[in-house]
Amino acid sequence: MQKQFIVLFFILQTSWSMSAQNYDESMVPSYTLPELLIDTAGNQVQSVAEWENRRGQILSLFEQHMYGRVPDFAYQTSHTTRVLDAADIAENATQEEVTIALENEYGQVQIIILLTLPKNRSGKVPVFLGLNFQGNQATYPNPEITLTSNYVIGGDQLGIQNNKATEESRGARASRWPLDLILSKGYGLATVHCGDIDPDFDDGFKNGVHALLPEAPASDQWGTVAAWAWGLSRVMDYLVYDGRIDGEKVAVIGHSRLGKAALWAGAIDQRFALVISNDSGCGGAALSRRQFGETVEAINDRFPHWFCSNFHQYNQLENQLPVDQHMLMALIAPRAVYVASATEDQWADPKGEYTSLYLAGPVFNLFGFKTLEQDQLPPADTPIGTDRQAYHLRTGKHDLTPYDWQQYLDFADHIGIGR
Repeated sequence: MQKQFIVLFFILQTSWSMSAQNYDESMVPSYTLPELLIDTAGNQVQSVAEWENRRGQILSLFEQHMYGRVPDFAYQTSHTTRVLDAADIAENATQEEVTIALENEYGQVQIIILLTLPKNRSGKVPVFLGLNFQGNQATYPNPEITLTSNYVIGGDQLGIQNNKATEESRGARASRWPLDLILSKGYGLATVHCGDIDPDFDDGFKNGVHALLPEAPASDQWGTVAAWAWGLSRVMDYLVYDGRIDGEKVAVIGHSRLGKAALWAGAIDQRFALVISNDSGCGGAALSRRQFGETVEAINDRFPHWFCSNFHQYNQLENQLPVDQHMLMALIAPRAVYVASATEDQWADPKGEYTSLYLAGPVFNLFGFKTLEQDQLPPADTPIGTDRQAYHLRTGKHDLTPYDWQQYLDFADHIGIGR
């Protein structure tokens, strides 16, 4: 009887927690955002030079209170390449696996890049780089792609059993990575299973890149999102090294929680020419202070490993955060940023995602770029943008679709990455 009561209490508690999330715009609390262009000394930022100082202040605040800083640690890096037989795309592209090995006295981590490049393009190739959820084998149905042995997000679905990939998972997520479309526009694609870098479960930071350090992270040190962002930079190291790839024309893209990682990677690593957030929500593109859909508390309760432990003190206290996500968007300037939402994905707070992007505009103005003019969400399926900021609200659910990709590719062409 006692066991049944405990189970029932847990179910009721979980149901209450989910139902307590706000999806009513009239219930969004009043809030005051931290000043973007006033530095810690109270001075107004009026030039690019002054912004660079302010940028460092904001970056430090995000590290201390939210994403966590990467601790100093030594490791050695090596890479090996295995060319794959991709018969169905052989006429148009090459496909290979590049394994980056990171090793020190505490262990080794292997990050496997699935790299697909077009054959028919002259000169160096611009590339989209993104993490995937269920393994490289799920992004394309090539039987030669290594079946990941690492922890996989998603439970028992799409060829995933007990968070492990099976042969049935091959190509199960190909719709999120439309290779034919990407290649037809002259771009390459580099994708990595996020579990290669750090597994997405709360294990006390004993696996993935965290295992290369002797102790668990301090309260202001990296969680899993920051580890994923750090891993994206290690992949970028290789893309810059590979002579076939234009290292100055790499776009980093992420969907959902991996969109959070893509934005943070774009903020801390200024080598990325374009940063793309697809349905990233709270901790990504959406303003935390709106407390709409996904919230700081919801994240920290369900995924306590995503951010640094200092972030947990802001559960239901978002107004006390010294930063918010419009400041994250501004850290990407003067490079380009694209944010996308979906009409049926209220958990990710489309209005909060767009508002964050819009409010970063003054920093892009400092660099001489026009910014978004309207302060309200555009109609569904009506992309808007400038030379450095772009947004669309897609009809549909929480997903990364060919429609989304078409907009990202068109924007990359527009800002000159494809040339």
